[in-house]
Amino acid sequence: MKVWKIVFCILLLAACKNDLKEKEPGTRPKENMPAPVQNLLTSVEQYPDSMGLRMKLVDALDSLGAYPQALGQLDSLIRKDSLNYGLWYRKALLQENAKDTTGALRSYRYAIRIYPSPDAMLAAANLLAEKKDTTALRICQQLMALGMGREYAAHCHFITGIYYARTGNQAKAIESFNNCIRNDLNYMEAYMEKGFLYFDHHQTQEALQIFQTVVTIKNTYADGYYWIAKCREILKQPAEAIDNYRKSLTLDPTLSEAAAALNRLGAK
Repeated sequence: MKVWKIVFCILLLAACKNDLKEKEPGTRPKENMPAPVQNLLTSVEQYPDSMGLRMKLVDALDSLGAYPQALGQLDSLIRKDSLNYGLWYRKALLQENAKDTTGALRSYRYAIRIYPSPDAMLAAANLLAEKKDTTALRICQQLMALGMGREYAAHCHFITGIYYARTGNQAKAIESFNNCIRNDLNYMEAYMEKGFLYFDHHQTQEALQIFQTVVTIKNTYADGYYWIAKCREILKQPAEAIDNYRKSLTLDPTLSEAAAALNRLGAK
């Protein structure tokens, strides 16, 4: 329990440091929501004590991007059951979706105080790493000391790599991503982040090799083909670039960047 208390204190300090206000998107009128969501709203009004109905509504509002209303529903549950780890953890995830990093860290802190879940610790550490906060490293070190197995070790190394990547330490970032991959050969995000580092440092051939490894491991990974295409374009290989942009767009039609690149290259 001593380790969890240390991590909790670390998170408390981090949450106090992260005091920037992040604007939430506006609420959506009930009449502008899909009929199933309107029905859920009506059901919750009829059965306000039903946690199951309210959580279904939270999920539906989350998927619509109606974050203030979803948070309002969660807060109504938390007021009745303030020691429910699951509610605080769900609130943190919702705040992450709403781009409210400060709020998410605060909610993770409350969740961890109730139940010191490694998943909540990792989620908080990941946010802190993106914010270039050294607290992320300390949390990962504490979790690694618990010896929880390769899966958690991979996550800790990945988050450590994110911290070093965001703070400009390429060597340590790559070392951390390599450690992540040693624990989980299918950790796609670690390969991609490693490739991004090479790409950003104009080491295009090295980046290309990484992205090719990604699609070898998972040949349906659209982002892998997209970044192969970007590398091919830089290497003055337009035919190969076009082919890979097309593959990425076939796998993920929402990749507007790939469509724009094809237009730029005069391809359809």
